[in-house]
Amino acid sequence: MNEQANLIQEIKELLVENLMLQITAIEIGDEQSLFGPGSLGLDSVDALQLVVALDKRYGLKLPNPEAARAVLRSVATMAEAVAAHLEGSSTQHQVPERE
Repeated sequence: MNEQANLIQEIKELLVENLMLQITAIEIGDEQSLFGPGSLGLDSVDALQLVVALDKRYGLKLPNPEAARAVLRSVATMAEAVAAHLEGSSTQHQVPERE
């Protein structure tokens, strides 16, 4: 599996564990809506738990409701945001070499 596929799987497992879903990670579609009609059926409390879980596990901070709404649309959008955050933080926070 590539990094993106691994990240998607991790996020699906994070959803199941943190939200105590009655389905398995395999049953969650990558592009499946998390909120609204025809979705996984999450609510605002679930959204808050996801924001906290993404911050704790990946250090991804969602500073406002608009950012959260954009990122929490699906597992795929969450994975994209986490990947971009991790890529950005690894290039910004490189440890200087010792002399």
